Amino acid sequence: MRNWLQKFMRGRYGVDQLSNFMVTISVILILISMVTNYSILNTAGLVVLGLSYFRIFSRDINRRYTENQKFLKSYQPIKNKLFKFKNRAKSSKDYKYFKCPNCGQELRVPRKKGRVNIKCPKCETSFVRRT
Repeated sequence: MRNWLQKFMRGRYGVDQLSNFMVTISVILILISMVTNYSILNTAGLVVLGLSYFRIFSRDINRRYTENQKFLKSYQPIKNKLFKFKNRAKSSKDYKYFKCPNCGQELRVPRKKGRVNIKCPKCETSFVRRT
């Protein structure tokens, strides 16, 4: 069985981040359609799933690679913002965040220290804020 699958997948593009994302979206759409009884969501989920499998089994490796690079270029800023938001929420009990008034650099300062003189490491501007 394993040998057959290896032979079948030889020369094909395979799984990448875009196809993983598409499978995840299709599963979410199908689950929502099961809860809400909207058949259009089920159909949309199956179409997205079919497109993801088309990408996985495709022999046009260069085109699939280019598609994945475009996806990563647009998805990475969103992923970074979500990661940043998660980290800020996790550390919000211990730290307070400020933006430098001169350069806009985000600075993290410990909470409950009263009025603190903050010096930006990027532009060396000093400003006072209450933590």
